[in-house]
Amino acid sequence: MLVRVDHLLTGATSADVRAQNPTVAVLPIGSFEQHGDYHPLITDTAIACAIAQKIANDHDVMLLPPVSFSCSHEHAGFSGSVSIRATTLAAIISDIKESLITSGVQKLVLVNGHGGNYILQNIVQEANVTDRQMTLFPGPLDWHSARTDSGMKTNAHEDMHAGELETSILLHVAPELLRSGFETADWRADDRQFLLIKGMTAYTTSGVIGFPSLGTKEKGRLALESLSHGFKNHLQALAE
Repeated sequence: MLVRVDHLLTGATSADVRAQNPTVAVLPIGSFEQHGDYHPLITDTAIACAIAQKIANDHDVMLLPPVSFSCSHEHAGFSGSVSIRATTLAAIISDIKESLITSGVQKLVLVNGHGGNYILQNIVQEANVTDRQMTLFPGPLDWHSARTDSGMKTNAHEDMHAGELETSILLHVAPELLRSGFETADWRADDRQFLLIKGMTAYTTSGVIGFPSLGTKEKGRLALESLSHGFKNHLQALAE
C-alpha cells in the first residue's frame, strides 16, 4: 500500500528561508524500525516530523527534513528494521550543524522521535560546553507533560512502543499510516531489565509494548499542543 506523507515535510524555498532569516533550526530525527503489524516502520520519523512542524509553525524557527535512519539495534530480529551506528548518527548531526552555521543559523534543535537514540544526549551536552548551541526536544518532562495534558492513561514506561502516545499522534497527523487492527494489539511488558542485552524480541512477540487501543485523535492534538507550549522553555534556555 502506497501512502503519501509529504505533508509532514518542509516545502520551503530558498526565498522563504531568506525572508525568515532564522537563527534556530529544527531537525527531526526518527527511525526506520518495526512498530508491530499495524504501525508503519516510519512511525518515529512521522512523529518527529509532526512535532518539529508544530513547533516551527508556532515559534518561527527553520524546519529541516528528517534524519530517517538512526540507532534501532534493539529491534534487530523484526522484519524491516534498519539501523546505523551511533557514530554515524553523530557525524550526520555534526555535518548538518556545521553547514547551518555557515549560512548564519547558529542554534540547532534535535527533535527526537526514537527513545533508543541515547547518543543524542551526549551530542547536545558536548555542543554546549563553550556556548549554548543545541537542545534535545522533547525531554522526559516534556513527554510527561504531554501525556498529562492530553489525558493519556499510560505512562512512558508501560507505553514504550507503538502504544497510546504514538497511536494518538498518528491518528491526529497521519491516520492513513495506521492499519486496521491496532485496536487489539495491546501488549504489556513492564519488566525489561535486560533490554540492552536481549533486545525487544525477548519482551514482545508482536513488536508492540504499550496500549494502542487507548489512542485517540484528540489526545494526539492535545499532546502536540502541550509539546509546543513546553518548547518555549527550550528556546529561552538557548537564548540565555
